[in-house]
Parts: sequence; structure tokens; C-alpha cells
Amino acid sequence: MQYKDYYEILGVKRDSTEQEIKSAYRKLARKYHPDVNKTKEAEQKFKDINEAYEVLGDKEKRQRYDSLGSNWQNGANYTPPPGFEQFNFNQGGAQSFNFGGSGFSDFFSSLFGDFMSGQQTQSHGGFSGFDFGGSERKQSRHSQAEDLDVTKTLNVSVKDLMSSAPVTVKFNDMQKCTQCPPHGGFCTHCSGTGYINNQRTVKVKLPKNVSEGQKIRLKGEGKADSYGRKGNLYLIIHIKDNEYTIDGSTLIKEVEITPPQAVLGCEKEIMTPHGKVNIKIPPKVSSGQSLRLKKLGLPDKNGNFGELKAKIKIVIPKDLTEKEIDLYKQLNALRG
Repeated sequence: MQYKDYYEILGVKRDSTEQEIKSAYRKLARKYHPDVNKTKEAEQKFKDINEAYEVLGDKEKRQRYDSLGSNWQNGANYTPPPGFEQFNFNQGGAQSFNFGGSGFSDFFSSLFGDFMSGQQTQSHGGFSGFDFGGSERKQSRHSQAEDLDVTKTLNVSVKDLMSSAPVTVKFNDMQKCTQCPPHGGFCTHCSGTGYINNQRTVKVKLPKNVSEGQKIRLKGEGKADSYGRKGNLYLIIHIKDNEYTIDGSTLIKEVEITPPQAVLGCEKEIMTPHGKVNIKIPPKVSSGQSLRLKKLGLPDKNGNFGELKAKIKIVIPKDLTEKEIDLYKQLNALRG
């Protein structure tokens, strides 16, 4: 029989991770799905892709497949290695199966016949438990439990940190399709990919002293499996604000002033997380100098507020008149 290189079919390396294999499968399944690709080669290619993923996507089957070792190089002259030849569909009273001309290849059958005879039953003249519409085999007692937890990054602003209202979190999450026909066939729910893009919206109330990189757990808001089990949603906090630089409970805000204001001093109204305040800028202040405003920062772990640093930035107006420029020339001559 002819050897089938499942790694080559999916376009992945032999040491690829489970995630890399799954990603390659999804991409190819969408490309060659009969509803999308109408070429003559697409149907067979689609079957080959599903057969390859049925093996490489299952830890136990992949180990058996990889155990062929150097024998896989024999190509069309493939002969099952010692230990594999005893697997026979009709041996020892095992039930025979009909693949209806559209199921697994002889190569697959020679390696995994015992898997199917021991775990599957015949149904409607076809092989149950596998969906060539693109869905993955449903979890069996031999497969490892799926990780149902989801981890996302949550970008929050200073306004979010100061507000008592919950933050709305929206994200997309790929989950296994639960509507795929149990005995094969095309699934209109997932378009044959075996996965659906689940758009989620949850609300989370942030702790007052939440910090950069902190992880918040939302119990039961992760993925759900066919057994009704639910994982957790973990949100990793990333504080991002266009108006403030954040250093723990301390906020840093740039305050722009003109050169005359820097020399003579002035009063400026600035916006803070606690509302508008007037600050007095002393004469002869330098660019980069900071004025400390107590209790106008973020809450700390003790329930107190940090400080706000008003960082001076001297800017030159873009619309200087000729008279103003002449005055600067006179000033420059005096300083020279």
C-alpha cells in the first residue's frame, strides 16, 4: 500500500507543536472545503487533510504513526512494521466497517483499525465518530481533557481605574463546533471547519488597586465543552493611557507653557482624574521640572491616593508675530 506523509499533507514539520498542527489544519480546511473550492482536486485534498489531522491531532495516534521510524521513507513500497500487522478489522470477532468509499485510506486502516474496532460502532453503513465535514473527533475516554481556560489582555485607561462602573470586555474565541453531525457530513454551523468564532462580551469590576500585569480570574467565563464543564477567563491587566504616564499609584501629566510663562510664572487649569484644578507655576521654571500634587493620583493598596506630577514642558507657539520675533531678537541681544 502507499505510505501517506501526514506532515507533508498539512505542510508542517515533524516536530511541530499541537497548536501549529491545528493552525495549519484550519487554514487548509477553509481553503479546500468543497463549498469554497470547486476544483476536482479539492474533494480528495479535503479528505486527505482531515485524515492527516485525525492522526496528528490525536496524541496517541500521532505516537503510533511516528513509531514507523525510518520505514516511512519507503514511500509506495510501505509495509507495516513489526507489531502493526496484527491489527485486523475482522480479527478476534471485531466488527467490520464500511467506509462508503469516502472514508479513511488503506494506510490509515492498517495502522488504526484496532482503534476503530474497539471504540466505534457501525452506523448507517458508514463509520461513526469522525466527521469529514471538518470537525474534530469528539473527546473519548482515552483523550486528554481539553484546556478550557482562556487568557486575554485587558487594556484599561486611568478613567477605567478611577470609575466604579464595570469594564466591558469584548473578545473573539475559537471553540469546537457542537453542532457537527455525529456520523459525518457537512456542518452548516461551522462551514465544515470544526470550529466556530465565538464572540463574547463580559463585564468585570476592577479592583481599586489593580496594577500593571495583574491577572484577574472570572470563574466559569472560559470555554465550555460538550460535557457542560466550563473553564475560567483570565484577564491580564495592561494600563494604557494617552494623557498620563503611570508609575504605581503616581500619575505623570505634561503641562505645556510658553517661554514668557516659564520666565514670569503663571497659573494653569489642568484636568486630573479627580476633576479640574488650578496650579501655580513659579517663575523661572525649567522644562522637565515637576510640580507635585498630593492625593490626585491613583488609589493604592491601602485605599489612599497617590500623587500627580505636573511635568513642565516649554513649547514655542507656532503663530509668532513679527513683533514677537523682534522682541525675542532684542532679548537675545541683551543676553549675548
